[in-house]
Amino acid sequence: MNIAIASGKGGTGKTTISTNLAYYLAGRNISVKYLDCDVEEPNGHLFLKPEITKKQPAFIPVPSIDESKCTGCGKCVQLCEYNALARLGKTVMVFAELCHGCGGCTLICPQNAITEHEKEIGFVESGKSGKTGFVHGRLKIGEAMSPPLIRSVLEKKDKDSVNIIDAPPGTSCPVIASVKNTDFIVLITEPTPFGLNDLGLAIETTKTIGIPFGVVINRADKDNNDAEVFCKQRDVMILCEIPDDRSIAEAYSKGEMIIDAIPQLRNIYAKLWEAIKEQVKK
Repeated sequence: MNIAIASGKGGTGKTTISTNLAYYLAGRNISVKYLDCDVEEPNGHLFLKPEITKKQPAFIPVPSIDESKCTGCGKCVQLCEYNALARLGKTVMVFAELCHGCGGCTLICPQNAITEHEKEIGFVESGKSGKTGFVHGRLKIGEAMSPPLIRSVLEKKDKDSVNIIDAPPGTSCPVIASVKNTDFIVLITEPTPFGLNDLGLAIETTKTIGIPFGVVINRADKDNNDAEVFCKQRDVMILCEIPDDRSIAEAYSKGEMIIDAIPQLRNIYAKLWEAIKEQVKK
């Protein structure tokens, strides 16, 4: 089972919930792997504290133009949706920072004037945190394209385990790359105007992709039902609520697993897991 934990904005508690869910499942002797796809700012390791046993560089193929063969026909430029190629007169220029490494330009060139060379964009580290498998990626500083590195992280999924995929925040390309082949998406929100606005964007994105999803309300306040009303109006399932509790923030600030620091929260994670299983069965 592949479960993505996502959010419309940063700071909603996505990593806290994903790491603790993985930790909870491991404690129940369920085979689980945590994959941190927020490759620009991975921080799941601060909580799971894994022992890293393997580090691999990640590359993408970037085109090189042989000017002696290139006729400047522009077919490669027309094909590239990312503006990584541009034609000036009969000269085709390559902007490697924009290249997604799809290889289409190499295939379409009628003169075979395009070859590819590997460009390192970051690295993938893997290991174990107790019984929990662990993988994360780190994008090199200055690199603009994170989806290829995210795909390298996702190649480490275990088909015999529950894979908990910690997606980047937002609704842009890195998020789509992280969640598009999952069985279920858990959207994390908080009952604030900004949180609910961005939850709306995340809901529309998820509906467009066509993957089943539900919402977790983090920092829930018993005197504020804005998030419940928001979800009810859109016929969106609320999987569980995590209370707004100072002790949770204190445990988080120390890099502790909150279900160890506050044992009563285990019941909430049990409810969350059962709700996810039920929705995936449907």
